[in-house]
This record gives sequence, C-alpha cells and structure tokens, in this order.
Amino acid sequence: MAKKKKATVYQVFTRLFGNTNTTNKPWGTIEENGVGKFNDFTVKALKSIKELGVTHIWYTGVPHHAVIRDYTKFGISNDSPEVVKGRAGSPYAVKDYYNVNPDLAVNPENRLEEFKALIERSHKEGLEVVIDIVPNHVARNYKGETNPDGIVDFGAKDDTTVEYHKNNNFYYIPGKEYKSPDWKDGLLPLGGNPEEKIEPFKEVPAKWTGNGSRLAQPNINDWYETVKINYGIRPDGVYDFETLPEEYFHKSYEEHYAFWKNKEVPDSWIKFKDIVLYWLNFGVDGFRYDMAEMVPVEFWSYLNSHIKIQKNDAFIMAEVYNPDLYRDYILLGKMDYLYDKVELYDSLKHIMKGYGWTDHIAVVQNNLKDIEHNMLHFLENHDEQRIASPEFVGKAEIGKPAMVISATLSTAPTMLYFGQEVGEPAAENAGFGSASRTSIFDYVGVPTFQRWVNNKKFDGGQSTKEEKELRDFYKRLLNFTINSSALMGFYQEIHFYNKETTKDYDHRIFSFVRWDKEEKLLIVSNFDAEKTYDLDLKLPESMVTSWGLTDNTYELEEKLYGKIKPPLEVKNKEGHIKIELLPLESFIFQLQ
Repeated sequence: MAKKKKATVYQVFTRLFGNTNTTNKPWGTIEENGVGKFNDFTVKALKSIKELGVTHIWYTGVPHHAVIRDYTKFGISNDSPEVVKGRAGSPYAVKDYYNVNPDLAVNPENRLEEFKALIERSHKEGLEVVIDIVPNHVARNYKGETNPDGIVDFGAKDDTTVEYHKNNNFYYIPGKEYKSPDWKDGLLPLGGNPEEKIEPFKEVPAKWTGNGSRLAQPNINDWYETVKINYGIRPDGVYDFETLPEEYFHKSYEEHYAFWKNKEVPDSWIKFKDIVLYWLNFGVDGFRYDMAEMVPVEFWSYLNSHIKIQKNDAFIMAEVYNPDLYRDYILLGKMDYLYDKVELYDSLKHIMKGYGWTDHIAVVQNNLKDIEHNMLHFLENHDEQRIASPEFVGKAEIGKPAMVISATLSTAPTMLYFGQEVGEPAAENAGFGSASRTSIFDYVGVPTFQRWVNNKKFDGGQSTKEEKELRDFYKRLLNFTINSSALMGFYQEIHFYNKETTKDYDHRIFSFVRWDKEEKLLIVSNFDAEKTYDLDLKLPESMVTSWGLTDNTYELEEKLYGKIKPPLEVKNKEGHIKIELLPLESFIFQLQ
C-alpha cells in the first residue's frame, strides 16, 4: 500500500479564473466586465494547476446561487437585487442545490453537462474535485428548478403559521412581512443606480436571517440575502433530536452511521444528506462546508458518516473558528479538516506584519498536536486579505517564509488561493466587494492573475519577472511537500534551543525538524524583510540521538533551490550548520 503524502488544495473562484476582460467597472454587468466559464479550465489550464503541486481543486461558487441576470428563458426565476449582494451574487446564498450557476456555462441550458465535463477533465489531469456546501443557510429566493424525482424544495412543506416545527426547514416570524435593511451608502442594491428598476422583494411571513437574526427587517450587517436552516433546534435552544453519547468521540464513521440508521431526524438533515449524495454520484470527490460551527455537531456526524459510507476517501473540510469546538467537530462531527485560522494563520499574519513573534508558532503546534493532521493550513482564501494588498503587508514576497512554515509544519493539507502564487493585491473597486479581498460578489477581473492567464494560454506570458519568480517559488515548495515522506512523519521544534544557544538567532527566525525512516529534514525561515543572519544553527542532542547520528560530518542538500550544501557537523552530540540566511529566505535541508 502506497504511503500517504501531503495534499494541496487549490481554491479557485470559478467565475473569475478565466475572465480576461480588464474593464473592471464598479457594479459592471457580465457584458461590461466579463465572466469566466467552466470551459476556461482547459486541459492546458488544469495541467498548469496540477504542475504547481496541487492534488485537489476546490471550485468555489459552483452551486446555483442568486444572481442579477435574466435567465427566465432557461426556466430560471429572477432574483431581486434587494436580496442579492453585488450583481454577480454571493456563492453562499445558494438558490438551487441540484444545479449550477448559469453564469459559468457557455450554454446555460447545458450547465450541468458542462460542469460534468469539467469534473472529468479535472480527474483526467489527476485533480480531485471539491465543491461548496452551505448548510447553515440558503438564498431567500430558494427555488429548485431541476430537482431529481422525489426531491422537495426547502420550505415547500413547512407550516408557516408557527415560528418553529421540528420538520420545518426554516424559522418563521408569523404575521410579519420581510422588509429590506435600511440601506447605507455603498451597500445600496446595484450601487444605487437610479436607472435600474428594482422590483421589491416579497416574503410573507418573514423568515429568520442566515446569521440568526429574528427581525423581520434585518440589520444591514446581517446576512439579509439568506435564511437560516432549521436543524431541529427550538428557538429556546433545546434540541429536538438525539445527542451522541460521550463514547462516540472515539468511534468510527461506520459506528456513527449505525447510530443514526434507525433514528428519526429532522427533515433538513435528510435534505442535505440527499444533496451531498447526489453530488458524490455526479463525480465530486469532496466538500468544503461554510460556517460549520453554526450547525449542530450531531448533524455532521449524520451527514459525514453517510458520505464516508458511500465514498470512504471523500475529502471533507470545514470552516470552524472556535478552537474550543475543534475536537467536537473532528471527532464527533467526523470532519477530515478544519481551517487553522485562529491559531496558525492569525499567528503568521501577526509575524508577517512585524509585531508577532515566531515563538508563538511552536506554542500553536504544541496546543494542536493531537489534531495537527486535521488543521488545514492557508495564508489566503476568499474571506481573507490578499498578502500583497496594502491593507495586509503590501508585498507578496513577505509571505514566502510564512508559506514555507505553513506548508511544512504539519501533516495537514495546504491550501492555496488562486492568484496568491503571482502576488495578486486585490486593489480593485469592484462595487459591492471592497479592496484587499478579491470580490466574491461582483463581475470583476483579477489583473495579476490575468497576466498569468495570458489570453487563455495559461503560461504566464504577460507576468512580470517578480510574478514569475513568485510562482516558481510556490511551485518548488508545493511539489516538494506533496512528494516528501518526512512531512507525514514526526515534528519537533528546535527554535527555543537555538534561541537560547545560538548567537544572533531571534524571534524573527523559526526552525524545526521533520523526519521519518526514509527522510530527515531541517527547516529554517527568516521573516525579516531587511536583516541577514549569519548563524551557527544547532541540532540539539535529543535530535542527534533520535536520528542516530554520531560525531561526524554529514552532507545536507537544500531542497527548495539547491543553492547550498552546507555540512552538518556533529560534535559532542550537538549538530552545527553554518549558514547565511538572507531577508525572507527559507531553507529546507535534507540529510543525505
């Protein structure tokens, strides 16, 4: 049986990937600003992504979400701008779970067939496919137009005369009509253009809003474009379903599946189970769950055990931001991976910005050592600021040492956001979306990435020298990580030992070792953008002993660029490596 290696997830915002239009008019239409299509992911494009060192591709924004465009001739109802963020719409306001965004198809009538072909192309190039599932909420105007036989829409059978019923899919505010928020400048529907006619949105009775607001008129900062799904939690917080006994923390997904087999569960559970099994049968390999902690962990046990029974190698990752819930959602909820945002990402961000200390990296890893494999690492995604944006650090190269640490510190997968590898700064005024994060709400071009796309040649033909060098760095790093056996092995920081014993070593450097029977690595990164360090880096006696080294001289090979091969000299059971570490430089040394 082949040994498992690290995975790399490439998150791509599907509608933006192949868009070569550079107009970028705020609140622009598809005709003005353009949009990418499924067909833009050509064999050449997918090969280029795969060659970057990618194993999984997360096509963000695929399920059919609310958009401001007339597709009625294809049997799709229109959406009111009052309950759509931006013009292109939020991918997290899903309108029809059994179909895909018509914007992404060359022929909207054949949109499912076009997505099926993209899955097949992706698989042929060795990429596993992940899509979004958003269980906490759906679009206010949810309407399944192509449901499989026997599938009933969310809310279609709800008793709307009551606030709550166990098998209602939504929560209601009986006797009240939905009213749009009090709009503020910059958040007006369609940018407040007086020439655009906006039909008022009707919803009677009003429903609870996606983030839990129980107001018939939600606040402007509420998720007003969505409605909250009812999972059988009464308005007073009491659960209308069985909870898992304590021992299920340590039971397999098969045992979780058996637990739920003859239990009566709320209707919303069954609806989402049918949705994910539909997409698995369609050819999808896994899911990314939005705001998973807003949904009870018992539902995840039910859903994920059903997924694993059908496809035991399905790739399941989720957004959970409360560290106190990590183990519940991994062990009870049967998640494969959770975002490591609050621990590692936030720590690396502070270090990159200059006020964090690398000491905290070791603390984070120690705190998570029992679940380190389950904590997915990233430096960018659609919710976070671009590294190169002035609001973050203003220069993509400053992210290089953090990326080395993020990608090599643990056995968990690494996630890369499209455009990160060429230093996209997200500087556009797109309309609803704001600068520093590439807009997920607007039709917009991504300039730095468009230079790499190069009129759909996908070869970096218009990229600058700096952009090409950055992409080369990511390619070298990620390909090393997915082929290294040591990165699925043991970890030990040597940071504090060096901080105490090595001259000039300080809190702007971080060093650690990774190893298994086949491979031994020593990794060191310099987060300082100006300072060069001349170091006698040390390997402590505990590691010398663990690696079976004796007093001798050993050869090291640097695996990122191969520029240097410094000797590792072991004297009196302590290893010494003399290196010059340039600003923002990292080394991955392999013992020969």
